[in-house]
Amino acid sequence: MSTVTAATEAALRTRVREYLRDNGTQAPTALIRRRVATAFDNLEKCLRAIDADRAARRAWPAEWSLHEIADHVVETHRPSRDELRELLAGRRPAGPPIPASLQSKDPIARPWPALLDDLARVHAEIVADLGAAPDDWPTNVHARVVVVINAEATDGATVPLAWEDEIDWKAYAVFLRLHAIDHLNQARKVLAGFGGHVGAPK
Repeated sequence: MSTVTAATEAALRTRVREYLRDNGTQAPTALIRRRVATAFDNLEKCLRAIDADRAARRAWPAEWSLHEIADHVVETHRPSRDELRELLAGRRPAGPPIPASLQSKDPIARPWPALLDDLARVHAEIVADLGAAPDDWPTNVHARVVVVINAEATDGATVPLAWEDEIDWKAYAVFLRLHAIDHLNQARKVLAGFGGHVGAPK
């Protein structure tokens, strides 16, 4: 069984916290909003370029289809929007952190166009909320999140490493940006399996 050393995990935790601090907590709100909007837009453009039949297919059995990827992002970013609003209101979100692999009960049940419309609507609301937030809005309230990152195990294999952390609203917005980029890269991988291609995120 592949395992990650305590030193490797500690270094990754530190790297993630420093990234969220430098690019979130200590960054200007306008810059965060622009980067979040760009990541969301890149993901949506990639998915909208795919027809429903292709979106429902898996490039290989172990990988999500594009439809499942979009479903996951919607199901994750909708409650994330609500948690971000709680943070912006100065309240700590109640309940456990949002699960890392959240999906609807039937990920491919929603029609593809409707699913993409849901994705665009949730993203537009998040960007609008960030646009209304003053740059000096307090960051002393935190939300619990599940961080997932690839790590090198002792046997050289790459394995997912997950842990819970607490972050402020600016870091939370950056966390959502990284999530969108991660799933854009996943979508590119699926498209490559079909012989398709999309450009790298800006």
